[in-house]
Amino acid sequence: MKTISLKLPDELDRKLTATVKQRGVAKSDVVREALAHYLTGAQAARSGSLLALAADLAGCVDDAAPDTSTNPEYLEDFGR
Repeated sequence: MKTISLKLPDELDRKLTATVKQRGVAKSDVVREALAHYLTGAQAARSGSLLALAADLAGCVDDAAPDTSTNPEYLEDFGR
């Protein structure tokens, strides 16, 4: 197992110490668990298609004109 050291802001250290006292485990255990949880979540957030990641946003705009892709009025300056 590798050893690392890090500096924590006072507030984060207070929260870590409180968690350690509450759970009765070592600081290292809490930090390892939190880091594993964070990295697993970050990895999950990166996987999937763009549509899957933005599924809650797809189709959420309904006030656009329905003919923006074919109406010449909207295409006047296209490509300039």
